[in-house]
Amino acid sequence: MDLTGKTVTLAHGAGGRQTAELIGQVFKAHFSNPYFTADDAAVLPRPGGRIAMTTDGFIVSPRFFNGGNIGKLSICGTVNDLACMGARPLYLTCAFVIEEGFPFDRLEEIVSSMEKTAKEAGVRIVAGDTKVAGKGQVDGVFITTTGVGVIDDQVNTSGKNAKPGDCVLVTGDIGRHGCCILLERDEFGIDAKVSSDCAPLWNSVDAVLKEVPDVHVIRDATRGGVGTVLYEIAAESGCGFELEQESIPVDPAVGGVCGMLGLDPMYLACEGTLVMIVPREKATKVLNILREQEHTGDAAVIGYVTDTEKGRVVMRTSIGTQTYLPQPGNELLPRIC
Repeated sequence: MDLTGKTVTLAHGAGGRQTAELIGQVFKAHFSNPYFTADDAAVLPRPGGRIAMTTDGFIVSPRFFNGGNIGKLSICGTVNDLACMGARPLYLTCAFVIEEGFPFDRLEEIVSSMEKTAKEAGVRIVAGDTKVAGKGQVDGVFITTTGVGVIDDQVNTSGKNAKPGDCVLVTGDIGRHGCCILLERDEFGIDAKVSSDCAPLWNSVDAVLKEVPDVHVIRDATRGGVGTVLYEIAAESGCGFELEQESIPVDPAVGGVCGMLGLDPMYLACEGTLVMIVPREKATKVLNILREQEHTGDAAVIGYVTDTEKGRVVMRTSIGTQTYLPQPGNELLPRIC
C-alpha cells in the first residue's frame, strides 16, 4: 500500500477504526508471526533455564542516519543487551509514541527496518503499544523495546567476573556510532564519511559461547563508549586495566574527526561493538571466532586485566609512555539519546 503523503493523526491513537488501520497497515504488516497478538498480552511458550530481561528507550536525533535509523537501533540495542548476558533473544515488545503529523511512509520505513533486524537476530516481536502525542509533545517518534532471552546453564557473564590476567577484546572498531550521529547533526561543517556500526550481535556472541562458554564479561559499549564501560567493570570487579593504544581499532575517519574536535573515540558510543573479557588462554580462539562472523571481523585484543591500579584504566601510548585514561564525568559528547 502506498502511504506517501499520509500522516499520523490524533485519531490514530484514539483506539478506534484509525488505530486499527495504523496497526494493520504498518505494525502487523511487518511484525506478524505465530506469537504476535491482538489481545492484551502475548501468551508464549515457557523457556527452559534462566531468563534475562531488559528494556530500553530510544529517542535518537536524527531519527535516520548513515547506517540505520531509530527502528534498527531499537532492536539492536535490546538484542545486544540480552547478548551481553549470554541470553539467546526470544521475544521483544515495542511501544511507540508518535507525534501527530508524522509521515506514514517514514514510520513504515522505521518499522520495516525493525522487521529486518529482528529477523537477522532470530527474535520475534510479540506485542506492543502505540500512542499518538500532540504536535510538539514529542520529537517525531520515540520507541521503547523490552526483550526476553534464555541463558544456557554453563554461561555466566558479569562485570564482577573480570580477573587479573584476563584479556580485554573489542569486537570491532570503536566510536563510530557517536561520530556518525555528531556528523549527521551537521553542527561543525565537517565533511567526513562515517557510517554507524549499528548491528545485532547475538549471532557473534552465540558463536563464541558455543566454543568458549566461560567468557567472563560481555558489555555493550553504547553511551559513554569503551572507556566508560571499562571503568564500570573496574568498579564491579575491583581490578584495573592496562590497554595498548596502538591495538585499539579506530576507523581513520573517526580518528580524524576526533582529532579536529578534541574528542576521544574511547568515549564515543558504539552500537555494534562489544567489550569482552576472556581468560588469557582462550583469547586467540575467541578472536578467531569473532573475525569469522558478519559484524565482528575487526575484533582485536586491546589490553589486559591487572591487579594493580585497581579501579583505574592505564593506557600505554604509541610512544611507550603510560597515562591514566580519565574517568568519565559530566556531559559526554555527542549526546546520542
